[in-house]
Amino acid sequence: MPFYRRPDGCRLYFELHGEPSSEPLALLEGLGGDIPGWGRHVEALARELRAIAFDFRGNGRSDKPDEPQTMRTFVEDTVGLLDHIGVESSHVYGQSFGGMVAQELTLTRPERVRSLILAATHPGVSHAVKPRSKVPKDRPWLALYSPAFVRDQPERLGQHRRVAHRNPQPSHAARRQWEAMREFDSYDRLPRVRVPTLILHGAQDLTIDPENARVLAERIPGSRLVMLDGAGHVYHWERPDEASRVVLEFVREVSAGR
Repeated sequence: MPFYRRPDGCRLYFELHGEPSSEPLALLEGLGGDIPGWGRHVEALARELRAIAFDFRGNGRSDKPDEPQTMRTFVEDTVGLLDHIGVESSHVYGQSFGGMVAQELTLTRPERVRSLILAATHPGVSHAVKPRSKVPKDRPWLALYSPAFVRDQPERLGQHRRVAHRNPQPSHAARRQWEAMREFDSYDRLPRVRVPTLILHGAQDLTIDPENARVLAERIPGSRLVMLDGAGHVYHWERPDEASRVVLEFVREVSAGR
């Protein structure tokens, strides 16, 4: 299996999808997520792009060191992997926690980013709009989905739940990622973002309030906001065709210089 070893010894699992000659798109997953969690979204993106997917340290099949981590740790892991596979700059697509890594990457290493896609994310805990909807305490995972998806698509819900449990995240790894996220704050720096930016969010997201997408759109000059009506936090699982269309159209326009 393809692993990239960081200077500190941590091994990161990665996969490359699509033609090597296609525009590169780095996929940055959410807290506790893994590559299978992107579902068929990756396949659709890879029909036109070279999708670079990897598991963050602490996620999926990557190593899970119990050591202090900051958002910069995940940025440097991402840059190191891109160097490893020979990619100087890439379109960067971050979802949830991965969207925070993508913001930090763009702000600190802008030369590595061709365009930015921020999905279901926020500018840091201190400025985040808190979710207003509640889910049963004994079923917190329901916050990942829109109520309509839970009600109307039990088979696909069950499929996603099975995928999510294949590589469970140990508690120490979740804690280390939460520590990195608690220290992250991009709010005051967002007006410095100068790359084309798409902000994508499910309108029924119960994990990260959709108002955060509007905050990001107001702070990032020239950004484009797309709300997916009826979709939840894992919009890419609930509405993969629509999400793929939106992302691909955006990257096409950026690549064409429009």
